[in-house]
Amino acid sequence: MAWSNQSVVTEFILRGLSSSSELQIFYFLFFSIVYAATVLGNLLIVLTIASEPHLHSPMYFLLSNLSFIDMSLASFATPKMIADFLSAYKVISFEGCITQIFFLHLLGGAEIVLLISMSFDRYVAICKPLRYLTIMSRRMCVGLVVLSWIVGIFHALSQLAFTVNLPFCGPNEVDSFFCDLPLVIKLACVDTYILGVFMISTSGMIALVCFVLLVISYTIILVTVRKHSSGGSSKALSTCSAHFTVVTLFFGPCIFIYVWPFTNFPIDKVLSVFYTIFTPLLNPMIYTLRNKDVKYSMRKLSHRIFKSRKTDHTP
Repeated sequence: MAWSNQSVVTEFILRGLSSSSELQIFYFLFFSIVYAATVLGNLLIVLTIASEPHLHSPMYFLLSNLSFIDMSLASFATPKMIADFLSAYKVISFEGCITQIFFLHLLGGAEIVLLISMSFDRYVAICKPLRYLTIMSRRMCVGLVVLSWIVGIFHALSQLAFTVNLPFCGPNEVDSFFCDLPLVIKLACVDTYILGVFMISTSGMIALVCFVLLVISYTIILVTVRKHSSGGSSKALSTCSAHFTVVTLFFGPCIFIYVWPFTNFPIDKVLSVFYTIFTPLLNPMIYTLRNKDVKYSMRKLSHRIFKSRKTDHTP
């Protein structure tokens, strides 16, 4: 794989979601609302957890970091996609394309580790409750978050190690609304089979293995919860079911896209929209709708904000 970067392609054309002008206007309005809701929803979770002392627990600390990652994941490509709906010529520079790939894998890798950390947190809370605060100390929680970013950085760099030096000298149309690695490497002027296998082993299989481990973890937690019938166990079951729903929504599309990078499926574009736009939107909805503490704290924070604004406007 001793390629030299002899690229003559300086920009890529993004084919987007549709070529219909009517649909693009609809998409512009729809995704603008979805993106605004995603950012505001996740930002509200971060601010609520940061401002409410009774939410300063390991689970909510990890949740606030997940919301920050989701907010970032929704922002690495969505604003450009929205702007492109109003543009007839949808292009992105070579550097911009590589930047999108880097942030996608950085945030994706960090979220995988964070979801595993949240699973571990629930396992300790339910299966080892007497040792929970000892194991899930502040140092442990901060360490898990730092580890998630370190893994994300190394994963992103591993994906770009060979990609940046691929020669692109011919077609430059990417059949998506952002630069996704499986689609970009197919445009290279050399055989990328080995790189594709590397991508399967580092993205597809890692996502698949992590998902299986998470399923096993939550199954163990579920079996433990089933042995109890108290209100606390019901609350734990509700929390874990919300976590598992998020895990499934995130890993499902990733596994489908990256385990079969050599084959294009019509549903690939839909899945890309789902895990980069809709999953970050659904996460705050899933966690808040099923968590009374977060809903109460959000109402309390909103009431405090509106009250302060009313006081400011009072002569």
